[in-house]
Amino acid sequence: MNKSQSRGSSRFFDYYDSPLKLVEVPGGKFTAWRLSDTGGWNRADDLINKVLLVGGDEIQEITRDDFVQLTERERAYRLKGTGPVFALYETVQAILDVPDRERRSLTPRERALVGGIRRKTFVMFEEELQRAGDPGADPTLAQG
Repeated sequence: MNKSQSRGSSRFFDYYDSPLKLVEVPGGKFTAWRLSDTGGWNRADDLINKVLLVGGDEIQEITRDDFVQLTERERAYRLKGTGPVFALYETVQAILDVPDRERRSLTPRERALVGGIRRKTFVMFEEELQRAGDPGADPTLAQG
C-alpha cells in the first residue's frame, strides 16, 4: 500500500467469509481490497456501496484484529507451500487440533498463542506482498 493510502482510515469487513478492507484515499473516498485466492489483494471497488449501504447477513464490519485473524485463517486454509509462514500455519493448525481432538474449547493461553502467531504471519505475508509490488498490502495493520 502506498503512503497516501495508509494514512487514511480503514474499515474492515467479513464479506461472505472473505476479508475485505476499505482504505480511505484522498478526497474522503475509499478503495476496496478483497483477499485473493493467492493470498494477495484484489481491487474490489465494486463492493464499496454494497458493503456500506446495502449490507446483509453475510456482511459484517469487524475490528482490525479480527480482520488480521480472518485473513490469516483464510490464507492458512487456502494456501499450501514451504517456508517460515507455512511452518507457522502448520503450528497454528497443530494447536487448534488439540482441543478439537479433546472436544473442548481453546484455553485462553491457546487462543492468545494462535492470535499472536497469526499477527506475526500476517506481517510476514504482507511484507512479502509489498516486496512483490502488491498495492493492497499493508503489514502495519497487525500493529493496531
